[in-house]
Amino acid sequence: MKLLKMFLFFLAAVGTLSCVSEGQLKDKVAKILKENPKVLTDAIEANPAEFVEAVQKAAKNAQQVLAKKREQDEAKKLEATYDNPLKPVIRSDESIRGTKGAPITLVEYSDFECPFCTRGFKTVQEIMKAYPGKVAFVFKHLPLSFHKQAMVASRYFEAIRLDDEKKAFKFHDEIFDNQRQLRNGEAFLKKVAKKVGANMTKLAKNLKDPKVQQRIDEDMKEAASFGMQGTPGFIINGVPVKGAYPFSHFKTIIDELVKRGKLSL
Repeated sequence: MKLLKMFLFFLAAVGTLSCVSEGQLKDKVAKILKENPKVLTDAIEANPAEFVEAVQKAAKNAQQVLAKKREQDEAKKLEATYDNPLKPVIRSDESIRGTKGAPITLVEYSDFECPFCTRGFKTVQEIMKAYPGKVAFVFKHLPLSFHKQAMVASRYFEAIRLDDEKKAFKFHDEIFDNQRQLRNGEAFLKKVAKKVGANMTKLAKNLKDPKVQQRIDEDMKEAASFGMQGTPGFIINGVPVKGAYPFSHFKTIIDELVKRGKLSL
């Protein structure tokens, strides 16, 4: 209250309680503060608690406004993709989990070390269970630079996949089921590779194959082109999902695609 009274007094002092335009008011206040900034600092020093409370309240309101704006912007972008779907590349030798040619194509850009990707892994399992035989799942790589074991884990997955894609997906599942052990680096990765029955001789050879890194690089470039900066990121029948959203979010998108006649289940 004291801060408010001082502010009103300040406005009165510069003549802003008379009939002036908003522009004139701003100009007068700006001029006073520029010529004598101590007016403001004195008011703050006299009422520090009220000033901090006012700033915190303003910051909270600003955060809410920005969050709402981001939400509206994302909603607009999402709406646009129903009619102009994103088109991730599905390679001729792509490893498909589920049913090839299924009506639902779910592409994930993932990081083996990201805890949110573990949530994404569980959600993918829910989606495939909810729509049996109707999902083609494609796993792509987006290892983040600050996750030290993410890139090498991706390389192991691709190296195993070159020999046996089923074993590669078993490797994928084992990593996400035991993600914390990734801190043990390649010792853990080799242990998992042996557990899923990978041919360790071929694995060692494939890890040196330039095609392994090239494929990962292609995935990362594609993810960037779709604005996927964090993990996990998904594209479901051309509609992007950025983050570890629950199954219900994906179901809403699927239902909307069906409603618009863009998906038949």
